[in-house]
Amino acid sequence: MTAGPRPSAAGRPEPDRTVAPATRAAVVHRVTPWDAARMRALRLEMLADAPLAFLETLADAAARPHADYAARIASVAVGRHTAQFVADPGTDRPGGPAGRLLGHAGGTVAPDEPGLTVVYAVYVTPQRRGTGLLAELIDAVAGWSRECGRPELMLEVVVGNDRAYRAYQRLGFVDTGVRVPHPVIPALRELQMRRPA
Repeated sequence: MTAGPRPSAAGRPEPDRTVAPATRAAVVHRVTPWDAARMRALRLEMLADAPLAFLETLADAAARPHADYAARIASVAVGRHTAQFVADPGTDRPGGPAGRLLGHAGGTVAPDEPGLTVVYAVYVTPQRRGTGLLAELIDAVAGWSRECGRPELMLEVVVGNDRAYRAYQRLGFVDTGVRVPHPVIPALRELQMRRPA
């Protein structure tokens, strides 16, 4: 992972293009404050597509003002506590910088385990699943985690979401055997998976 966005001639940070090769259909980079509107659109897509996987409802997210999204994105664009990464079609792709984001993965510190990053809100738009974007997003979180001195990743998957479970296994995550209640829907359980960052 490299230092991050570089300013363009217009003063707007350009996403670091070294995370994913230029020949890929998307570039994975840490969100910038300028991604807020596109991140809001992706968040609404995420909630409509996989409502059990995230911790808010589509209605709640849609009702939140844009300023709230902008503040959240600004807070995770820098720092070592929480980071969000997106798959972006890029300026040299159809749709350019205003094109819809294609995926997302976040990471945050685990309060009780200083060497652990919790991976959250992982999503790839349906048309881009199976293209390698999931691995690139997880690798971006892993690189950031290592830079922050946290050598391990953990994520939670709803029990029964076999497609996600298998995808994470292919990326090196191992089921720990730990099962926890879903934080929003008490009838569901989540399983924990870990791997080195």
